Amino acid sequence: MPLSEVAKEYIAEKYQKSGAVFLGVVHRLDRPTSGIVVFARTSKALTRLNKLFSERKTHKTYWAITMQLPEKTSERLTHFLKRNQKQNKSYAHIKEVPESKKAVLTYTLIKKLDRYVLLEINLETGRHHQIRAQLSTIGCPIKGDLKYGFNRSNKDCSIHLHARKLTFVHPVKKEQLTIVAPPPNDAIWNACV
Repeated sequence: MPLSEVAKEYIAEKYQKSGAVFLGVVHRLDRPTSGIVVFARTSKALTRLNKLFSERKTHKTYWAITMQLPEKTSERLTHFLKRNQKQNKSYAHIKEVPESKKAVLTYTLIKKLDRYVLLEINLETGRHHQIRAQLSTIGCPIKGDLKYGFNRSNKDCSIHLHARKLTFVHPVKKEQLTIVAPPPNDAIWNACV
């Protein structure tokens, strides 16, 4: 069952709603990724939240686990991503190519483990598979991400990319809201926290 349907059932039960429950998807994740998703309970909130996200008035922080240590402990990456619809994959280019979109992120090394490293990523743009494509391009594919060059999949078909923190202004209360999601419970994530 899709997460949106689970959320609708929860809202119907919690607020004792009869009939159809409205739920708008504001912030979603790639299927193998973990972390924060955002839903809107009203159409007005959906419109306001969609505007915040489209105008980049949100701050998104991700965590990624890679096997390779990047050359620099912190760096701002700029690439031009071109999406291949048939492969459901984006390719990162150093220079602009036809039909590409500029993609910018900053990563910082947070922790070194015996075999892996934890990177914190702050997005300036939100492109299709942006983190996955950009990290792969610098030789640091995300653990479990076969599509972008990691050598083996995770047993549960997930990848070690986690939407860790999201900050934005609440659409009704107008207060700054910061949501932090704990990473999944597995040995590698647990060693990072």
